[in-house]
Amino acid sequence: MAASDDDDRPKKKIVHEIGQDLSLLSASELSERIAALKDEIARLEADAARKGASRTAADLFFKK
Repeated sequence: MAASDDDDRPKKKIVHEIGQDLSLLSASELSERIAALKDEIARLEADAARKGASRTAADLFFKK
């Protein structure tokens, strides 16, 4: 059986894995990961706020 097309695609490098051993990382690498995680948190919070606003608008529109 042939390999799937997904196997041929380059894999995205994992920036950080929750619970990962940090002992082999330098202070610089830790700072980079902290910055990447802060950016991701900001992205998640913005999306949650946007979805919350959509929900609020829908609730007001359909309120009886």
